[in-house]
Amino acid sequence: MIILPNDLTSQEIRVLQEFRRTNNETMTVDQVKAIKHPAGGGETPAVQLVTKGFLTADASGFTLTEHAKAFLSVDPVPMFEEAGAGGSAGDETDVESA
Repeated sequence: MIILPNDLTSQEIRVLQEFRRTNNETMTVDQVKAIKHPAGGGETPAVQLVTKGFLTADASGFTLTEHAKAFLSVDPVPMFEEAGAGGSAGDETDVESA
């Protein structure tokens, strides 16, 4: 089971990830509408992010809040790794060049 942080949906996280991917603090409404997610488009989740304090909205589009910037600055890692996921030192083969 995947537990999503801050009571966010996967669609909302997808919108926030797009801000990070494009390295933008502000995106127009059209840019946000173009964000694709299997469970729905980008505008509705963006509006939900406004109510949750992650984005602000005005006539020019959506802008990240400090809360969203702090959230995006975290590098997510799995809480637990499954056995054997890391490989072992004996798996590597030395190749000498001639």
